[in-house]
Amino acid sequence: MANDQSVRRHLDAFTRSRIIGKLEEGRSVTSVAAEFGIAHSIVSRLWRQFQTTGTAIRGFSSGRPRGTTPADDRYIVLQARRNRRQTAGEIARHTTQATGRPISRFTVARRLHGGGLIARRPVRCVPLTPTHRRRRSLWCREQRIWRYNEWGRVLLTDESRFSLSSDSHRILIWRELGSRNHPSNIIERDRYGGRGVLVWGGIMLGSRTDLHIFDAGSVNRTRYCNEIFLPYVRLFRGAMGLQSLFMDDNAPCHRTVTAEQLLDSEDIERMDWPARSPDLNPIEHVWDFLGRRLEARTLPPVTIRELRLALQDEWAAMPQQLIDTLILSMGRSCETCLAVRGDHIPN
Repeated sequence: MANDQSVRRHLDAFTRSRIIGKLEEGRSVTSVAAEFGIAHSIVSRLWRQFQTTGTAIRGFSSGRPRGTTPADDRYIVLQARRNRRQTAGEIARHTTQATGRPISRFTVARRLHGGGLIARRPVRCVPLTPTHRRRRSLWCREQRIWRYNEWGRVLLTDESRFSLSSDSHRILIWRELGSRNHPSNIIERDRYGGRGVLVWGGIMLGSRTDLHIFDAGSVNRTRYCNEIFLPYVRLFRGAMGLQSLFMDDNAPCHRTVTAEQLLDSEDIERMDWPARSPDLNPIEHVWDFLGRRLEARTLPPVTIRELRLALQDEWAAMPQQLIDTLILSMGRSCETCLAVRGDHIPN
């Protein structure tokens, strides 16, 4: 039967007309089927079709009719854009009530995809006040003209927490491609929880520091100076000379008197950095890369020890070209931040 269907599917109009012609001459179905090398049932159905409809041309079905109209499609997309946290099932119920026709969540998902919307986890960002936006804009105006020579002397650092469990709570939103950090797709919050580890790292053009993983406990000024400044930042200053710039954010342990005194004693110049601006720091994309690499592992870490080892491995295996590309994109990030008047950078 599979062969019959395969041959029948490829039976062109000219062959069909020849078969009908021979049958009209009085030939038997069996002899015609043998001559053309096709199944008896195919010739029989073709002859029956000709006798019934007067034509041997194969008809084509238009397929299953659409369950929604163009107006319904626009209504579905509009609902998702008004409330991006609605599920496809909820939108399907609302649309069914509005139109009086049953519409499935699968149909809704297809219409949303056709309208350029995809289901993704919302981005979580720190809240920004008007003062934060103004200072971010001022900083970007100064740094947007920097090129390779300027960024080549900067060590960009940051801390990040990696958890063994996801904090997404399975909340998804509908958004357009390329709109990850658009204000309507962001959840603002200050703190992140979960059992995991806190790490510190530094990146620069052509190099990176080792990944430092803090032991359990909070990071105060003493730990920051002893575990970060002395073994890492001072080494960077010695290698780069007086032209080096050290960048860290405005975390409380970074801005203590002890830290300032240590910087002065080592002749380390600190780069000005606007508050609440992790999206301007290219190392945030490095943390995102590490997180995705951890999730992509065949056996994701399930213990703190496994998590520490996995982070060290992925940090060492990370391509330096990725780091360099991220740092050299800072000028573009500054321009984008200025375009949105200091708000979260969309990407």
